[in-house]
Amino acid sequence: MFKLGWFSTARGQASRDLLRTVWEKVEDGTIKAEFSFVFCNREPGESPETDKFLNQVKSYGIPLVTFSSVRFKPGPGHLSDQWRLEYDQEIMRRLQRFDPELCFLAGYKLVVGPEMCSRYKMVNLHPAAPGGPAGTWQEVIWKLMEARAGQTGAMMHLVTPELDKGPVVTYCKFSLRGKDFDRHWRQTEGKSIASLKAEYGEELPLFKAIRKHGLVREFPLIVTTIQAFAEGRVKIEGGRIVDAEGNIVPGYDLSADVDRAVAGTL
Repeated sequence: MFKLGWFSTARGQASRDLLRTVWEKVEDGTIKAEFSFVFCNREPGESPETDKFLNQVKSYGIPLVTFSSVRFKPGPGHLSDQWRLEYDQEIMRRLQRFDPELCFLAGYKLVVGPEMCSRYKMVNLHPAAPGGPAGTWQEVIWKLMEARAGQTGAMMHLVTPELDKGPVVTYCKFSLRGKDFDRHWRQTEGKSIASLKAEYGEELPLFKAIRKHGLVREFPLIVTTIQAFAEGRVKIEGGRIVDAEGNIVPGYDLSADVDRAVAGTL
């Protein structure tokens, strides 16, 4: 059975919803995999929201490993890179009995250092299609609007020490034109992004429409990515992404799978 590792800071409801979604797909056989472990960089008692997540993990019977990054205080003169290395080394020591085939960063709010990136095959979500804007989801949307982009999407990328710079693993795309978008684009014609931010902010209808269509695809992309790995349709070999035949691919396109998953929800 394909073995999955899960890393989360678990700061809110979204972390619990994502874990529940994947767990249910594992339980009903949609995803032919099993959870090897869940790791959280908070410990019981640090946060009521995280405690809900930890209790959730326990209720599923998944092996849970916690190690507080807040309580792991750097010594005098420690640089941030050295602290990260030492913290990651302690994580790996605590996880040494597990051998996951793929690890997901699911709301994990720490940058992973080079040693842990080498130890595990780790993937993370970015709310844009390959070649699209960098930054937070808010920054991505404003940049898409400024460029008057015709499409966007979401992708899973390989985790590297350089934040959000790893190669694309899987992705999905969708159009920013058509009945759900055209009237909103017309509202922005002749207006600068600065003026739209000042007048509407994130309540701008086009901003909200892009966010809605992107957000509804994020969980399905994660689920279909795990499915694709568990079924051997995509693999990570030597830091490169390959298909079932061993061909190197610039990311594995799951747009059709994700479109089927979200059909009727928009």
